Amino acid sequence: MNLSLLEKEYGNVTCNCSINSFKRRVYPATYLLIFFLGLAFGGVSLCSFFSIFRAKRHFTSVNLYMFNLLVSDLMLLCSLPFRASYYLMDSGWVFGDSTCRLVSFVFYINMYGSIYFFVVLSVMRYLAVMHPYRYIELQKGRAAWVVCLVIWLVVSLASLPLLGAGSTNDNMGQTKCLELVRKNIDTIVAMNNATLFFGFVLPVAVVTFCYIYIVCNLLKPKDIGGKRRPSHRMSCALVVIVLTIFLICFLPYHVVRILFLESEKRLLQPHPLLFCWGKFLEVLPQKEDRHMEKKSQEQIYGKNTKP
Repeated sequence: MNLSLLEKEYGNVTCNCSINSFKRRVYPATYLLIFFLGLAFGGVSLCSFFSIFRAKRHFTSVNLYMFNLLVSDLMLLCSLPFRASYYLMDSGWVFGDSTCRLVSFVFYINMYGSIYFFVVLSVMRYLAVMHPYRYIELQKGRAAWVVCLVIWLVVSLASLPLLGAGSTNDNMGQTKCLELVRKNIDTIVAMNNATLFFGFVLPVAVVTFCYIYIVCNLLKPKDIGGKRRPSHRMSCALVVIVLTIFLICFLPYHVVRILFLESEKRLLQPHPLLFCWGKFLEVLPQKEDRHMEKKSQEQIYGKNTKP
């Protein structure tokens, strides 16, 4: 028996069971919690936007970015019940191949759309504090419509490969969706690294830069017309809260995705020490067999044979 192969298969099964158990316990509860909370707050925000539009008959650039952010969040929420149902049904997909492709596409296009609309809003707040005249010019122009169109176009094109990853059937005949294709794990890891940089690390750097400059400017003591500038502690606290909410919303998902991909990669590429241990387990029984065979031959022939 090939003991190293047996240990490798046993390790794969154990690790897969742990990952699947984690998915069944954590993913559905998290997705459903986000869905109901997001639906409640999103409904309130949508009503407020309709009231603003009804009163003013137009959106400012900031209003437009915030409305697109809201639409992106609500579309993202629509995909979460499908994901929760999938993991609740022991990773079995019952909604069809087209829905599988669409759910993956909608999830990522709206998650990264939300991130980039949040970045644009952070830049607008930075301009409002540091360059107010430029901010006023941007509020009046139609540049906001172009920015929104570019964001939707870029995230849509970047997410197009997801439409090619539909549902599959495993060895047991169960329909799978939202799963990795292990033979393409290296390509998936490389794509994840690029997505992580352009979709999360770079936006976080821009948002952090904007809010650090905003806080530093608000905390800087200045005299205006012989009077001391009023305190902006509440504004600074709001900035910190907004930045914290951004990290809470998007950091956990990216951390879990990195850990999950690394665990999947290790399953397919075992550590060199484990490989050497497996080879040792293969060679050891062969040496023992040869030793026993030699000893048996000596007992049968060796003692009775004289030179």
